[in-house]
Amino acid sequence: MTILLTGVTGYVGSYVANELLNRTDSRIAVLVRAKSIDEARTRLWKSMQLHLDFDGFARHLPRFDIYLGDLTADKLGIEAAARARLADTMTSVIHCAASLNRKSDKVCFNVNLRGTLALIKLAQQAHAAHGLTRFSDVSTVAVAGHRSAELVREDEAIEWDRSDYDPYARTKKFCEHMVHELLPDVPSTIFRPSIVLGDSRFAGTTQFDMVRAFAALAYMRVLPLRPEWRVDIVPANYVGEAIARIHLDPKPKYGIYHLSSGEDSLTYGDIVGALRRGGHNARAFFAPRLERPFGLAVETLMSTPRKFGVSAAASLMKVFLPYLTYDTVFSNRRVIEALGHEPAPFSDYAMPLLQFAVGGKFTYPYKPWPEDATARLSRAASAVSSAAIEA
Repeated sequence: MTILLTGVTGYVGSYVANELLNRTDSRIAVLVRAKSIDEARTRLWKSMQLHLDFDGFARHLPRFDIYLGDLTADKLGIEAAARARLADTMTSVIHCAASLNRKSDKVCFNVNLRGTLALIKLAQQAHAAHGLTRFSDVSTVAVAGHRSAELVREDEAIEWDRSDYDPYARTKKFCEHMVHELLPDVPSTIFRPSIVLGDSRFAGTTQFDMVRAFAALAYMRVLPLRPEWRVDIVPANYVGEAIARIHLDPKPKYGIYHLSSGEDSLTYGDIVGALRRGGHNARAFFAPRLERPFGLAVETLMSTPRKFGVSAAASLMKVFLPYLTYDTVFSNRRVIEALGHEPAPFSDYAMPLLQFAVGGKFTYPYKPWPEDATARLSRAASAVSSAAIEA
């Protein structure tokens, strides 16, 4: 069995890949945008560093079938012989790859819509040849559109006459629609993560966009928010576990799962209190009446010269502000039922995440491809072969 996983070099995709390595013996076919297999391996190693040291990566590398390609290229950019091999061997699909560019219609339509359509065509080819066991699409709770002070359940999220927040939400909503319409005979699962922020087990992260917004709010003296507003934050390790486990389930109970904190989502007051208990000294008070002036100030700062150093941060805050002020959470009863446990609350790991991000200047200390990689890969391959023979 071979699982085709897109987005393996992305943040959530790396978590899914790590869970699959630990939960199944299936091969994992991955689509990597690179000019050579060596470059693709290097990119794969970079993405997996949150989860594996190089020797662990070397042991698992033989499980990966690497295909050079691009979601935005014709037929995914996979050369004909490789595409035929992939269609012949893939037995299920987990589609994690996406553009999270919330400002550009062009990028979101090109990557999310055209890319998903090209992947669906490949899935149709595979299903016609030998059948697919599942097509899992990683979407977003943002498909629910403009909301205010709501608890949104899975089957109530999409309303086509409701306005969308941005191009990302709009295109992901239509991607869900394409999966249902174009793969009617393939079992499908839609996963909708909420705000994915950090890992509840350790402080490190390789995804900093939303972390920057969180850090900016953490150091503000005046917060244009209400302390009772809830914000639905879920750790990446819970999202990765949910996607892998439910995808591998032969008969999941539901077709859509919100990967979220749901009704247990913390309020801003809860989060500020947790940071203070963790030693965060920045004192802030809530001033919800300043929400509109704050939004106008952000728009003004977006237009300032780049040399002033504030336009990029303002642009980021502009993108995420609607998601921070809508006081809406997404029911997670289904995923709790499937996994048997709830996600860790953000308060458990907010302070270590903040310290890691600020202390590291919002960068991850990636390790380069080792100079002795060839020898270490060879030793790992020999060990795997010996273990297989003994088994």
